[in-house]
Amino acid sequence: MRHVDFAPLYRSTVGFDRLFSMLDSLGQPESASPSYPPYNIERTGENAYRITMAVAGFGENDLSLESRENVLTVKGEKKDEKEEGERDILYRGIAGRAFERRFQLAEYVEVKGASLKNGLLHIDLVRVIPEAMKPRKIEIASVGNGNSKQIEANAA
Repeated sequence: MRHVDFAPLYRSTVGFDRLFSMLDSLGQPESASPSYPPYNIERTGENAYRITMAVAGFGENDLSLESRENVLTVKGEKKDEKEEGERDILYRGIAGRAFERRFQLAEYVEVKGASLKNGLLHIDLVRVIPEAMKPRKIEIASVGNGNSKQIEANAA
């Protein structure tokens, strides 16, 4: 696989270092994303998002969520539980294997909450833009409003 050198772009851009590092890491073989558990990412509002993961067979105590440095990590691990009567499972179609899924969050995106319903884990995200980063309207002052002095010619 070809390797793309982003070094010339580092010199001409400011603040995009993380973006280029992410693009560079996409071509690495260890970045092949696992397919379990399946998930959806949807936009629920102008600055609101939701990640929905299919985690059938996992309970609230089997799942853990952690958000640190723009990375959301979802881990699932089934505790060994022996039910009364000790059943023999003839076929296991519901996967109960441990997983760890990481989501790279954009700047100013925070985890608002999470809920587990009908085997689906819903993680609500919200983008909170600081006041200093929001666009603001700048008034343009007019210069020629009659208060300027005439320098060389006499007024007629």
